[in-house]
Amino acid sequence: MDYKNETENEESGKLPDQKELEKELSEYLSKKYGNRIKIISPFLFPKAQGVSTDEGVSGEEKEDVPSFDMLPEELEDHLESFIVKQNAAKAVLSTKICTHFNRIEHLKKQAGKKKTVGVGMIKNNVLMIGPTGVGKTYIIKLIAQKLGVPFVKGDATKFSETGYVGGDVDDLIRDLVQEADDDIELAENGIIYIDEIDKIASARNIIGHDVSRTGVQRALLKPMEETEIDLKVPHDAVSQIQAIEHYRRTGKKEKKVVNTKNILFIMSGAFGDLAEIIKKRLQKQGLGFEADVRPSEIPWDILREVTAQDLNEFGFESEFVGRLPVLVVFDELTKEDLGEILKNPNNPIILSKRQDFNAYGIDVKFEDEALDKIAEMAAKEKTGARGLVGAMERVLIAFEKHLPSTEIKKLVVTPELVDNPEAELKSLKQNPDSPELMERFGKAAEKELDDLRGFIAARSGDFQKRSGLEINDLRIDLVSEIYLRRTSDITSAFEDFLDMYQQIKLEESSLFDKLEINISLDDSAIDELIRQAIETGEEAGPLTFQLAKKLEYGLKLVKDRSGTQNFVINGEAVTDMEKFINGLVTKFYREDYEQFKIEGHEKDS
Repeated sequence: MDYKNETENEESGKLPDQKELEKELSEYLSKKYGNRIKIISPFLFPKAQGVSTDEGVSGEEKEDVPSFDMLPEELEDHLESFIVKQNAAKAVLSTKICTHFNRIEHLKKQAGKKKTVGVGMIKNNVLMIGPTGVGKTYIIKLIAQKLGVPFVKGDATKFSETGYVGGDVDDLIRDLVQEADDDIELAENGIIYIDEIDKIASARNIIGHDVSRTGVQRALLKPMEETEIDLKVPHDAVSQIQAIEHYRRTGKKEKKVVNTKNILFIMSGAFGDLAEIIKKRLQKQGLGFEADVRPSEIPWDILREVTAQDLNEFGFESEFVGRLPVLVVFDELTKEDLGEILKNPNNPIILSKRQDFNAYGIDVKFEDEALDKIAEMAAKEKTGARGLVGAMERVLIAFEKHLPSTEIKKLVVTPELVDNPEAELKSLKQNPDSPELMERFGKAAEKELDDLRGFIAARSGDFQKRSGLEINDLRIDLVSEIYLRRTSDITSAFEDFLDMYQQIKLEESSLFDKLEINISLDDSAIDELIRQAIETGEEAGPLTFQLAKKLEYGLKLVKDRSGTQNFVINGEAVTDMEKFINGLVTKFYREDYEQFKIEGHEKDS
């Protein structure tokens, strides 16, 4: 082993390369145990980002709180593959949310050194402003999923129904604990997302205070900063029964509380009248808006000028606004943006529709011009990306109803189909094998695959960094195939690829115990096994053992005849086993024959 490099890696904190690690471990084990034991180190398999795994950790050492080290650019890159447009929102949210959790991690390390650590810390609570259907909820769900932190969503409109008591606000904290599987410490590092927050702004057309709405704002003040919420509440029968049972067993009252100091609050709303308030303020200040101009529509970009003063006038109390230091304004989505959303391989609208038809064994493809027309239909509704779902349903609902009762298994969504679904359905049922439609289906499938490869290739650096594996053209094709066959997003398809890779490596490490032969698989063999697993739907681990079992007789024959102890299996062994074995036999027997001739010549001399 190279102890100099090992020392340098330890000092720099840099993880060794996967192949380098495997080589060092193999050399060490071979010297110590010979061929009696063989361990192949697992590759750097990506865990849930931001969360430390608990496997193999003792109860005392187990750390429930996420161990966070994600960088803002890393999170922004992840969002880029899912979210169209919204560049400013992605940049601000990635930065401030990463900073929030990294700061928690930093303060954890300092805890105990100084008693004042974390006191008066200002949380990066976020207020998101944007019209309906621009992806506000979606982006927060993606962030929480990527970080691996518990996440709950609430609707501010139900708080106003409760009045100013604010009981439902505390219920959100309890829901967060439930989402964290009753792990209080984990819940104390979660995210609470409250939508429709503009609905609790006090009404501006009444005299005096709008008590119900301002009361809800005030109920949110302490949780948004720091307070302790009791998990046991009188109106919760289950919690009361649990408390009684605990008292019966221990004779002590149990008090469970959640501290909200590290819980991140994110609020969002459409804020319909806010643009008018900002416009009036800017007009008074003479910042380029003529007093006499009365445009029918105020440009959405004006919301980027929003200030705390505007939010106060909108109906929020100063204390409430002060606890939301991060303001994010989302862009309106144009017709072109909606088209880009539909063409993004990770978009859930197309994925869901593919799953709907795949449930009946029908493969559906979309021409780009057809997607543009659907986007145009959605844009007219002015409901953002939400309009895409309705437009897609109106176009395809008749096909989804009638095609499962036919023998038709391929559907290509064309511009003509979008314009006149009923006529195209009738024509398709009359001529299901139309050469023209089959040709267009094939071209749409080729275009989809090319776009998919380009999308994955553009993000291969991130995949390679996370996994420690080389992502070459063949592996891009394999991930694409998983995406198409399993109807999943790109990230899930890549994780499925990594899971199959790990299954194969784990099975490889056990082959000596099962067959008493040292077998190693090179990358070409692993990729071919993954291809077979994708095509057959079988697990990659058992396929690996089946391959080794079929090769066993030939390998042992070569081993007994030549004394060879280690065999490297390549892709040819998977695709043409007979040719691979014949090649081995020919190679080693020829080497024996050549050695025999050399030894015979030396003896004669």
